[in-house]
Amino acid sequence: MKKLLFPLCFLIATQVLAQQKIDADVVIYGGTSAAVTAAVQAKQMGKSVVIVSPDTHLGGLSSGGLGFTDTGDKSVIGGLAREFYHRVYMHYQQPDAWQWQKKEEYGNKGQGTPAMDGTERTMWIFEPHVAEKVFEDFVKEHNIKVYRDEWLDREKGVVKKRGNIVSIKTLSNKIFSGKMFIDATYEGDLMAAAGVKYHVGREANSVYGEEWNGAQTGILHHGHHFKTNISPYKVPGDPKSGLLPKVSDKDPGKRGEGDDKIQAYCFRMCLTRHPDNRVPFPKPEGYDPAQYELLLRVFNSGWRETFNKFDPIPNRKTDTNNHGPFSTDNIGMNYDYPDASYVRRKEIIAEHEQYQKGWFYFIANDPRVPADVQNEMKKWGLAKDEFRDNGNWPHQLYIREARRMIGTHVMTEHETLSKREVPQSVGMGSYTLDSHNAQRYVKPDGFVQNEGDIGVDTKQPYRISYGSIIPKKAECRNLLVPVCVSSSHIAFGSIRMEPVFMILGQSAATAAALAIDGKKAVQDLDYDILKAQLLKDKQRLVSNK
Repeated sequence: MKKLLFPLCFLIATQVLAQQKIDADVVIYGGTSAAVTAAVQAKQMGKSVVIVSPDTHLGGLSSGGLGFTDTGDKSVIGGLAREFYHRVYMHYQQPDAWQWQKKEEYGNKGQGTPAMDGTERTMWIFEPHVAEKVFEDFVKEHNIKVYRDEWLDREKGVVKKRGNIVSIKTLSNKIFSGKMFIDATYEGDLMAAAGVKYHVGREANSVYGEEWNGAQTGILHHGHHFKTNISPYKVPGDPKSGLLPKVSDKDPGKRGEGDDKIQAYCFRMCLTRHPDNRVPFPKPEGYDPAQYELLLRVFNSGWRETFNKFDPIPNRKTDTNNHGPFSTDNIGMNYDYPDASYVRRKEIIAEHEQYQKGWFYFIANDPRVPADVQNEMKKWGLAKDEFRDNGNWPHQLYIREARRMIGTHVMTEHETLSKREVPQSVGMGSYTLDSHNAQRYVKPDGFVQNEGDIGVDTKQPYRISYGSIIPKKAECRNLLVPVCVSSSHIAFGSIRMEPVFMILGQSAATAAALAIDGKKAVQDLDYDILKAQLLKDKQRLVSNK
């Protein structure tokens, strides 16, 4: 027994010493673009701040492949978000920024307006590594401490007293205490662990009196559906042969019914056809060509839109997104992701990576793929100079939607379609109500179809309420949530754009700093004071149009 005493004492002492305590006025959990703008704003308002990031790379999707920015109306993007796009513009003014093509060859390619706006000195389309450098420059210039690869202990890592978060603990045994906390993750893990109520999946239309929420069976807004009759069975037309992979045998539900389904995730791919910078598509471990039999049938039906969303970004690269009935969106494979354990999420991400790598490899190599499609795909590959520490593969899966807080104000399609007044604006959105497919099912006629892909024009920019980034006071008094905002599924389809996350990150930090100064709960903050500070810092709270 005595022999065990010293090792036991040593172990206890080691564990105590290993526990590191960090204190700051504002503690930000997450490594997204919103996390960075929130940290910069907090620092500019004279507050101490730390970023506690489960990610190694800062910027989330903005540095993870989404370089063809979903801007909507650029005139309502202000503050630090606009500063980000200005810094991107300044980068591409440098001659050495153009390694793989001449600046004049790229030209003004964008979504209706120039990618490079000389008048506004902004650029909205960029390479992943350029975005990451801008985010890293932000934290370096403002001397912001970033704790990377730090994962919240979701079971018992949040300490609350009298309705306030006092501290959070990560799995590495670091404790971060603060006066205000901001959850800037795509998943809303801190929000959930703090006991704040949230929703996962699609609400029924009846919940908020909406039209475009819930299951949207039979609604085909974009081109991401089967345009011809294609059999989902292993033996075409024979249900007894069983379903092909990636097709559900479940009833899709009636239009407007709520469910727990999540719009599909994918990786936004940075590809190139420059021979000196191209890496051939790798064959993933566990590759199974049978997974893509349905894609082969789509090709054989005459579909030829594979390359329609190979959107050009500088230096002969792309931001390649999902397009078509069987594309990079891994439909139906993410339903348990929002509430899943870290281990399970890692499995889901790995399965998405295997699927998407296999999708490219299949098209480029399987002899059954039509020659015109395959020959074109062989010209493309991963960009050698991007994501160098991850095999040139994006480090961030596109978590289009996970948890959504149920806060003091819920944004719905009524607000985003400007049918209802929005109180206490802290930023603006303008992008289409955009949801990707949530399921692939068998229709009563025995053919396959996708469901969930919705696109509804907002007509004009809309305000986003302060109440949508704060929880109800009874649930937490010192937390702000600028990413998993309080909104319905279909409203989030518009709000979920990266520029908006940057805007809301800045606004959240502004509110946090003012609440600290006033010794108030975030719910008790005087909006007129918040509004004045936001306008001073060049946020755009109303549209001039």
